[in-house]
Order: sequence, then C-alpha cells, then structure tokens
Amino acid sequence: MSFRFRPCIDLHEGKVKQIVGGSLRDSGPGPKENFVSEKSPAWFSGKFREDDLRGGHVIMLGGGNEEAALEALGAWPGGMQIGGGIKADNAGKWLDAGASHVIVTSALFDKDGNFLEDALAAIVSEVGSEKLVIDLSCRRTTDGWAVAMNRWQTLTELSVTPETLDRLAPHCDEFLIHAADVEGLCGGVDSELIELLGEWGKCPITYAGGAASMEDVNIVKEAGRGLVDVTVGSALDIFGGSGVCYAELAKMSGI
Repeated sequence: MSFRFRPCIDLHEGKVKQIVGGSLRDSGPGPKENFVSEKSPAWFSGKFREDDLRGGHVIMLGGGNEEAALEALGAWPGGMQIGGGIKADNAGKWLDAGASHVIVTSALFDKDGNFLEDALAAIVSEVGSEKLVIDLSCRRTTDGWAVAMNRWQTLTELSVTPETLDRLAPHCDEFLIHAADVEGLCGGVDSELIELLGEWGKCPITYAGGAASMEDVNIVKEAGRGLVDVTVGSALDIFGGSGVCYAELAKMSGI
C-alpha cells in the first residue's frame, strides 16, 4: 500500500455537489451547498479515467441520484466505487453497472444504530468481501469517534478503534472514513483520527474531511504514515475551490 489521492463524485438531487456534511438533514432547511456543478457526473468520471485515478467513490446523498450514478459509473466501468443506500438486495446491480466496489454504512445497523452481524454477512454473501468497502464515517465524541449512519445524522454503537477495524477487516476490502464534523468546511483535517488509522494500517483506508490545502494533504500522508489515502472535495479547484489544485494532486498520485 502507498499513499494515493482518491477522487470523489458526490451526488445530491441528481447533480454533482459539494455539501457541508453536518448540514444533511431529513427535516428543516436544505443542506449547505459549497458547490453545484454545471458539468455532468460523466464529465468528472471521464476526467478521473483520463488520469487513471482509481479507487475513488461516487456517493448518492439521498434519493433521486440513481440515473446520475449510473452515468458516472458508465463513463468508467470498474474505475470507481458506489455508495449511498447500498443493501444486500441491490448491491449486485451496482457492480453490474460498473462499480468496482460497493460501499455500505446504514445497512449494517438497525434504526437505533445497533450493529447487525447478519446484515454484514448477507452483503458479503451477495458480493464477496473483495468487492465491499465498509464506510465508518464518524463524529467526535467525548470518548473518541462514533460511527454515524443515515447521512451522518445518527450515531451508532460502533466506535472507530483498532478493535473495530480488526473486527470488520476480514469482511471487506477497504474502509472509507469521513470525519463528518469537518466535512465540507475546509477548516483542516482531523489529524488525531488520521494518526489512529495510520497506526492500524492493515488494509486500504481512505480519509475524507476538512482538507483545505496541500499542507492538509501532506498531513494526511504523514500522520497516516503513507497508509491512509485522501479525498479532497470542496477545496479542489474542479469543485469550485481554491486551496488545492487537481492537477497537482493527480501528479502526486503518479500521473
């Protein structure tokens, strides 16, 4: 394993957007949007394909995004992962549509946030652990970081710890971990969380949340001991940001 930039395509209401993670709610005002692209999902996926940036993710934030997700996957079959509403009964169709892996969070818990071993077993049975990414996106608590589900609105009983990673690693190929409290804020990464992930470092992990500059990207590389990959969203110039240049990140990943 070595440090890589993992691109992302976040979909909301069928459009490519960058959203402040903590603003996604089922009720009240709509989410805070940092960026709404006029370009299609396929444009972004095609760009990542041109630069051979593999292992990125397409995330469907709520309903109304299936057509856009299929467009993104169709522009680069086998090049990107898919997440958002993935369950055992629909996971296979997304692999058939061109996703390299499916990403799951909420389907692994009941409505109260209790972890469901049977749900994990069902998804592994359907797609195989080698095609599964477990999303352990989380929020800070007084004791560390609690995994958050349901678009990061509901805290679960799972914490992000070496023990949790050890427990789940045999059932998946990778982990994806958004630091939801800093997601979309461009206020800096959660270096303590990154250090924890880098110290564990037994399988591929992608960290997302708060990267505002190349300095932040380098913090992920160094604090993660080169074992934690990075996603950059709102700060990236192709998503309307000014802190991080896409071409520089692509070059850093060997392009």
